[in-house]
Amino acid sequence: MKHESPLVKFLVWRIKHVSNRNFVLILAGITGLIAGFAAVTLKEAVHFIQHQLTGNFNKEYENYFYIGFPLIGILLTVILSRYIIKEKIGHGIPQILYDISKNGSIIKRSKMFSRMITSAITVGFGGSVGLEGPIVTTGSAIGSNVGRFVHMNAKKRTLLIGCGAAGAISAIFNSPVAGVIFSMEVILADVTIGMFIPLLIASVSGTLVSITLLGDDVLFSFKLVDSFKASDTPYYILLGMISGLVSVYFTRTTYKVESLIKKVKNYAGRGLVGGVLLGIIIFFFPPIYGEGYNTIKSLLAGNQMNILDTSLFFSEISNIWMVFIFMICVILVKPIASALTIGSGGSGGIFAPSLFLGGVTGYLFASVLNVVTWGNVSVSTSNFTLVGMCGVMSGVLHAPLTAIFLIAEITSGYELFVPLMLVSAISFSTSSFFEKHSLYTKHLIERGDLIQYDKDRQVLSLINLNKIIEKDLLKIHPNATLGELVDLVRISKRNIFPVVNEHQELLGVVTLDDIRNIMFDSEKQKNTIVKTYMHSPPAYISSHENMQSVMSKFELSGAWNLPVIDNGKYVGFLSKSRIFNTYRKKLIHHNQE
Repeated sequence: MKHESPLVKFLVWRIKHVSNRNFVLILAGITGLIAGFAAVTLKEAVHFIQHQLTGNFNKEYENYFYIGFPLIGILLTVILSRYIIKEKIGHGIPQILYDISKNGSIIKRSKMFSRMITSAITVGFGGSVGLEGPIVTTGSAIGSNVGRFVHMNAKKRTLLIGCGAAGAISAIFNSPVAGVIFSMEVILADVTIGMFIPLLIASVSGTLVSITLLGDDVLFSFKLVDSFKASDTPYYILLGMISGLVSVYFTRTTYKVESLIKKVKNYAGRGLVGGVLLGIIIFFFPPIYGEGYNTIKSLLAGNQMNILDTSLFFSEISNIWMVFIFMICVILVKPIASALTIGSGGSGGIFAPSLFLGGVTGYLFASVLNVVTWGNVSVSTSNFTLVGMCGVMSGVLHAPLTAIFLIAEITSGYELFVPLMLVSAISFSTSSFFEKHSLYTKHLIERGDLIQYDKDRQVLSLINLNKIIEKDLLKIHPNATLGELVDLVRISKRNIFPVVNEHQELLGVVTLDDIRNIMFDSEKQKNTIVKTYMHSPPAYISSHENMQSVMSKFELSGAWNLPVIDNGKYVGFLSKSRIFNTYRKKLIHHNQE
């Protein structure tokens, strides 16, 4: 009798005694707990590294350390990711979305720890990015691999990925509602009612871990001191528009700087260039060092002069307008610093930079209002700082609900709910007008690797083009005689014959209809050659194209069969009927999961 492993015995027992629904709820709780513990571990690791590096800074020399530390962190991350972990780093969350869309929600096991290690080094040494992206990647990888371990199907693995993301966000901010909303807005494209309970359980589990291990020492929190005044509504509307424009600037600058730094092909050279440039930026603008939450806390406390204390060049400034100019410079260079950190090989996310940028924008906007407005107008700088954080986050991530509930939860109340909703909606609308897709999804959607909110296109994107290419068509040389072609017709089961030369280049096609009236003419069989009857196909397909592009070519050409050409070489044919059959099977399988 074959010996069964303990896992197999457990799974058999589970099938007999625990329903699928209840088992998923249990897995959601486990995933949330593990993701929460990972979030707490990462946060503590980063703050430990930062304290060891900067805890005993000599104010006279600390700016010079700001130049070196980020460079060291990026180079260490490049070495670690390139030669030890052997993973591409990048933003993280786009890769999770790609794995859900294209890899059946299977995420590499190494991502359960790799992003924790690399982001701890990058951010701990002062990289101008956040921890949220890496910890979401970690939580998602945990969810995927928990699902794989107990043999869950792709749909259940996707749900557990969402649970891991929810648990991670809720733990790092102590915000269970925002964790659920983030998972639904950013990670899970197709949310059903049945997904809510597992997501809630995972999010609560992550929060409980955070409360148990950290207490009130969460990543960022603030107690409201000023109430919302309805008379400030026009100013909030204007802040929403400005936040949307800042979001567009952030997104476009990030793409541009990352594309420029990636022109340095050598990984070590790229890390060196990016690290040096980042160090120079932080040398002049120290508030950009690390995540930036300490700067936001200073602004919320009304201590705007504190952000100048660590600056070698601006610490003696007392003129309020010079402080405002300094803040404008910080807003302009923060996206550059974040893009340099990630693009040069560092590990981190744009979640925290968007909150930082929004906080500075909101504070600057309110402070300028208080200085220049007539009629003794006075607005709360702390409220506008918080609402600005919500606005820019909404515009950058295209996640308006996440932004609203996150700020509401970290302020321990819903006093600002009205301005949060207003600014989030306006910022999202403004940003969407200029940038249709979020920073996470733009490249994926443009490549056809991610389909949102369209069930037909989602199913179509699941089809692997290489698996449905038909390679059984009999080829014929262009100088072959008609008689040789007729011999192929006798043994072929297809009515299309690709005309291919000795270099495997497709010169044209001949169909049975092209030769039907002359194929039995013995004279022509001997004296005419194939290229006399061949014609060019109406379109060509590459095996690297996405299915939306392929279907568009079928639609425009009106053809039922199109040749596949890669690097000028003939590969095979693709038929519309085979695509439809595969689509039908995928749709049935997708609905049954």
